[in-house]
Amino acid sequence: MTVLTLAFGQIRLRPAAFVGLAMALFLAVGAVTLFGELMAAALTAPAGRERAAVGPGLGLIAGAFGEIAVLVAFFVVANTLGFAVRQQHRELALLRTVAATPRQVRRLVRRQVLVTVLLVSPAGCAAGAVGAGRFLDALLAREMAAPGSTIPRSPVPMLAAVAAALGIGLLSAAFAARRISRIAPAAAMTASTVEHGRTGPLRVVGGLIVLAGGGMLCRLVATQPPEKAGQAALLTALVLLVAVALLGPLLAGALVVVLGAPIRAVARRSGWLADGNLRGYTHRLAAAVTPVALLVGLSCTMVSMTSTVEQAAQRLRGTSLTTVTSASDVWLRQVELALLVCFAAVSTVNTLAALTADRRREFALLRLIGATRRQLLRMLCTETLLIAAVGVVLGTAVAGLVGGAFHLTVTGSALPSVPLGDYAWIAVGAAALIAPGILGAGLRAASGPATELVGGQRG
Repeated sequence: MTVLTLAFGQIRLRPAAFVGLAMALFLAVGAVTLFGELMAAALTAPAGRERAAVGPGLGLIAGAFGEIAVLVAFFVVANTLGFAVRQQHRELALLRTVAATPRQVRRLVRRQVLVTVLLVSPAGCAAGAVGAGRFLDALLAREMAAPGSTIPRSPVPMLAAVAAALGIGLLSAAFAARRISRIAPAAAMTASTVEHGRTGPLRVVGGLIVLAGGGMLCRLVATQPPEKAGQAALLTALVLLVAVALLGPLLAGALVVVLGAPIRAVARRSGWLADGNLRGYTHRLAAAVTPVALLVGLSCTMVSMTSTVEQAAQRLRGTSLTTVTSASDVWLRQVELALLVCFAAVSTVNTLAALTADRRREFALLRLIGATRRQLLRMLCTETLLIAAVGVVLGTAVAGLVGGAFHLTVTGSALPSVPLGDYAWIAVGAAALIAPGILGAGLRAASGPATELVGGQRG
């Protein structure tokens, strides 16, 4: 049996584990195609007409948007692929026990990425090409692109998008398969059923280094000219979110202790059980919280930046701030926010649904000791509330730091500007997004004969 056959077999065996990865790679291919097509349009624009465009120009827009899209795509693909590998932990551990080498396991994960990229690339390229045409029309209507700009008929942007998605996927695969391929076969079987304990020192050190780098970038944003601080602020938010992902087990575990106290007091049974589940599986908790923090952090950062420049425009019209406070600039930020939210939403829904569905045996054990479906539902509702609260707090902290730095460079005040109404909608929207994934997958996972699920005959 070849590695490629095994890769196809695992995808067919666990399609739900690869749906999120496929969606993330689809968005990555589509986004890179879109901005690659726009870059090609900028390079082939009629000579001498670039100065007629308002704003930064088509090339800078495509480059800036493409840079952020690739970084977010890597973040989301790494998260979803890590989940897909984690759901295969038992099968990969069994392969290790029957003499599969670490190299063969890593090759299997790479083949799964390759197959998934090839499957989603045609649709992703087509969607990106359509999006590029519509985005260019919108830019031309707002006079933000050189008159006469068109999308050239070239396969280069699409090929570059496929290559970028494949590179992102393979790099993510190297991280995702690292642990299962390095430990001994017997330890791999144990790790497939029991969450490993403390957060590794390399992960903690790496998280602290990235956090320090994010702090330095915040300082850089605060000292940048207003017209250059926008993209630097988004990059800073992503760096800080990476630090949150690395330090997630520690940060999320500590926040659950604090935020879970009132819930334990109000809902004694379901609150105690949900709190114990989250605190006992901090790595699982961190995996659930990270995409929520990504969604809230990016959304609040963009809303804060938009609010800041709008306030500055009202107070300081006619100054250098006009380059970042025009209606066209606000529209561009809204488009960028929509793109980032798409990536974050895919990561959030897939991660939480996969996490909950992977707890079939845990739910079956609870049912065998007398828990009813209604009690399980209450427990899942409490977990949803805690996960949403922790994710919103972490995302808000990131947005507060970045928004404060951006507000300082634009207005001179370090107090970030976030409209409370918009913030409330973001928080409620995040909770509404994660609730169906957790509750729907939880109810499905809790169905079926409990004895079969515990015995390993199902799930």
